[in-house]
Amino acid sequence: MPHKPSYQNATVCVSSQIGNDTAYGAVTPPLYLSSTYKFNGLDDMGKYDYGRGGNPNRDALAKTLAEMEEGAGAVVTSSGMAAIDLVLNLLPNHALVIAPHDCYGGTHRLLRSRQDQGRLRVEFINQNSERAVERALDEKPALVFIETPSNPLMRVYDIQALSRAAHKVGALVVCDNTFLSPARQQPLKMGADIVVHSSTKYINGHSDVVGGITVAKDEGVAEQLAWWANCTGVTGAPFDSFLTLRGLRTLHARLAIQETNALKIAKFLTDHDKVAKVFYPGLETDPGYDLAKRQQSGAGAMLSFELATDRAGVGDFLANTSLFQFAESLGGTESLICHPASMTHRAMSEEARKVAGVSDTLIRLSVGLEHTNDQLAELSLLFSQLSK
Repeated sequence: MPHKPSYQNATVCVSSQIGNDTAYGAVTPPLYLSSTYKFNGLDDMGKYDYGRGGNPNRDALAKTLAEMEEGAGAVVTSSGMAAIDLVLNLLPNHALVIAPHDCYGGTHRLLRSRQDQGRLRVEFINQNSERAVERALDEKPALVFIETPSNPLMRVYDIQALSRAAHKVGALVVCDNTFLSPARQQPLKMGADIVVHSSTKYINGHSDVVGGITVAKDEGVAEQLAWWANCTGVTGAPFDSFLTLRGLRTLHARLAIQETNALKIAKFLTDHDKVAKVFYPGLETDPGYDLAKRQQSGAGAMLSFELATDRAGVGDFLANTSLFQFAESLGGTESLICHPASMTHRAMSEEARKVAGVSDTLIRLSVGLEHTNDQLAELSLLFSQLSK
């Protein structure tokens, strides 16, 4: 058998699972919609038996992401939240989870709700505070959840340091890599045990599929996740997996343009008199800049900023968006603009948002592939509405 070459991440993204069809020699993986598969005979099951437990399209996507993240195995789920909830199945009842105080609103809601059920305990902390981390780890958590850069404030957390400290007390480390994808960050190489993604975002990249991914460093953990995914039925659909793998092929190309655009927009916002603060780790003035340079291969295409106005002014600013679609989600080819306090983080209490720093004047941008001149022209128009 010929030796398989070691490819760069961008090459894996494009070439994984290409040319593997043994039936007809199709270059791209065919779509398999069947919900069930024939047995070869009594007690003789083939590779697949039922679509919930296995499917060729789901496997093709999982293998590609596992290779890109340099993990032992991956599970494709029906959403990013399903991926996070899947990981919680690895924990015993009443286990303690340490999570960032400024995580995605859906993650915050899930962990709070599981705590309300009595399923687990959760403590939200500032993971950039050494004292807060030390105090939390003294309580012997079972899992430390990291989200970096954070949603929506783009705070960068030290994956390597947090993983090292968590492992000393026997905790599992899970990192949400949705904002950067394996094209810009590989948490497993820095000590995380599991990576989770909302593949709805950059991995699919076209705002037309909802999905999630878990990637485990250890083969045994990957097998446990696969067992629980089949048991609970949270696995992704074949057509969704097919579309997501199709979208994934252009990830590196998309991010290169989006990231360039995002930096130009961040600099534009920094100089604007109607902006109080900009959050983007690609700016040298950002508190996370140095750490981002060490653990990321790029700053990504997400950024946020606080308007120098009140909540009513935010309504004026967002009144007539056009190029930037006023919508939730992120990572698609089109630019999106979002008001986290009333949209992505509305499930958090007002007090929790205040602690996290998610103010009523915070705006989040998912920067798309449009020409930067047009993006800047639209933002200038929105600012002129604010001036009025």
